[in-house]
Amino acid sequence: MADAHTRLKIGITGGIGSGKTTVCKIFETLGIPVYEADTKAKFLMDTDHELKAALTGYFGSDVYYDNGTLNRQLLADIIFNDKSSLKKVNSLVHPAVARNFDDWCARQTAPYVLEEAAIIFERNIAHRFAKVILVTAPEDIRIQRVVARDDVYPETVRIRMLNQWSDEKKKSLADYVIYNDNSRLLTHQVMDIHRKILEIV
Repeated sequence: MADAHTRLKIGITGGIGSGKTTVCKIFETLGIPVYEADTKAKFLMDTDHELKAALTGYFGSDVYYDNGTLNRQLLADIIFNDKSSLKKVNSLVHPAVARNFDDWCARQTAPYVLEEAAIIFERNIAHRFAKVILVTAPEDIRIQRVVARDDVYPETVRIRMLNQWSDEKKKSLADYVIYNDNSRLLTHQVMDIHRKILEIV
């Protein structure tokens, strides 16, 4: 088994509504820890002192409320009106998440760990992982899931999808593909990949 510093890191990605979270829960039942990068990024923007200082230094003190939590609507408005601001936020947040992920990995004892992130290929960070799993589903199913989950209009979901690569493009880059199309059992697919990863640990 790899030690804490060389523990096998597996990425798991997929477009909005693909069902990454459901798949991750199955891996967790197998004893595999899952790091949710997008959720952790939001947490760190509220709690990481170095990151908060950097964001305040660039965007001004108004970007945080008096209680220390991020004014997400204000930051979203800034990013919407100035695309270069999004690059700046990412350049500050992503390294903070990477540091936190490494610290988290060092505390795990499982043979491998998963990092769930929506845009592994779009951010060109697949090289950070020994393998990358793609969770995919037909577009119409993905839209139905997000509409039900977030109570939004289908067109809103389609617009959000435009910021992510197509599943076809990502399939050519992924090491493993899980089809969450309501016709194939997820558990069997996860178990098969789990066995294959254990063979390379």
